Amino acid sequence: MTVTKKASKQRKRSVEAPLHVMHKSIAGHLSKELREKYSKRSLPLRKGDVVLIKGGKYDKKQGKVTEVNTKKKYVFVEGIQISKKDGKTSPIKIEPSNVILIELYKDDEKRLKHIKVK
Repeated sequence: MTVTKKASKQRKRSVEAPLHVMHKSIAGHLSKELREKYSKRSLPLRKGDVVLIKGGKYDKKQGKVTEVNTKKKYVFVEGIQISKKDGKTSPIKIEPSNVILIELYKDDEKRLKHIKVK
C-alpha cells in the first residue's frame, strides 16, 4: 500500500480505519515505573486501567477507566463527571493523549503476555 502525502486522505484513513487499527491509536503514555518495567513508552488503553489525567480542568486526578470509545477515540474515567441542571450526572470524554497509565489491568493475561514478549 502506498502512503499518501495528502492531508485529506490521511484524515479519511484515520476516520475510516477498522476498529482493530483504531484501538492502537487510543494509547496513553506509561508512568516512569511502568516504562522501566516494560521498556515501552505507551500502550493502548483498556477498561480497568488506572490512569492519571494530565492537563485540563481535571488535571492531577486519577481513576479507573470505565469505558474506551474506539469509534470516537475517547476514554471515560471513573469519578470524572459533570452534573447537569436536572440533577443527573454524565461522564466526561477525555482524550487518550491527556492520560498517563499508572497501573495496568492485571486480569488480561493475553495483553500482559503480549507486552512482555516484545
